[in-house]
Amino acid sequence: MTAPRPTSRYVRCAGRELHVTEWGSPGQPVLVAWHGLARTGRDMDDVAAHLAARGWRVLCPDTIGRGLSQWSPAPDDEYCLDFYVRLAHGLLDALDVNRCAWLGTSMGGAIGLVAAATSLRGRIERLLLNDVGPSVAPAAIARIRSYAGAPAAFDTVSELEQYFRAIYEPYGWLSDAQWRRLTETSARRLPDGRVTPHYDPAMVRQFVTRPDDYERWAEWDALDIPVLCLRGVASDLLLRETTEQMRQRGPRAVVVEIDGCGHAPALNTPEQFALVERFLAGAPQPAARAR
Repeated sequence: MTAPRPTSRYVRCAGRELHVTEWGSPGQPVLVAWHGLARTGRDMDDVAAHLAARGWRVLCPDTIGRGLSQWSPAPDDEYCLDFYVRLAHGLLDALDVNRCAWLGTSMGGAIGLVAAATSLRGRIERLLLNDVGPSVAPAAIARIRSYAGAPAAFDTVSELEQYFRAIYEPYGWLSDAQWRRLTETSARRLPDGRVTPHYDPAMVRQFVTRPDDYERWAEWDALDIPVLCLRGVASDLLLRETTEQMRQRGPRAVVVEIDGCGHAPALNTPEQFALVERFLAGAPQPAARAR
């Protein structure tokens, strides 16, 4: 079987241009796979390729201010969950997607949570949250802000890769080729020739203008769709006490912990693929932890 290959497209949503990496073909069931705060849609390459080979059309957007999407001219107004939900709504409308499942890592999961409870209610039919919930730990937000708000810059791409290997060690196991791809798909060159992560540093203004943006229990309690939550065993962002509440209220999520990971699992191993596939198929999840 020939390995699936993605297409790259640009879509106008809520007045902004979004870049989308698309896997699979029109007519197949749709999964939206949305990345984390300081990342890009290319983080979803492995799981998207796997699912595309099994009959899914997978849409992997770059959030505004990340990757190849437009940077916001109004960061205090647009770098926030409510505007990201507007972008998601516009994306599904532009691509004629009436129904979809949603897989979101960290920020991408929070976008899906809010969207599924509000403007995309009834259109998002299943929600898979990768190491995020309706509340996040303040200490983890402070850690992420410490590097994301003032991104490092290096003379060489090799140095940038070593930096990514250090700050994203909690992702768990990645092959050397995957680390190289992660680096090359999330790097931009500065005017002075150095390389830096490919996002607008102003996106962390979200935590200044909307310090409670990720406190979303009201939306959680409004959900009435199947929810699977994957939690890295060592996650400092999604605390175990939060997942216990997620099991007991709202949609009563199924929670599976992933060994060898913190925040957030990279969704790049056969065991993690199997968790995603089982959930999308409506099959029961294993009671034990996964790798």
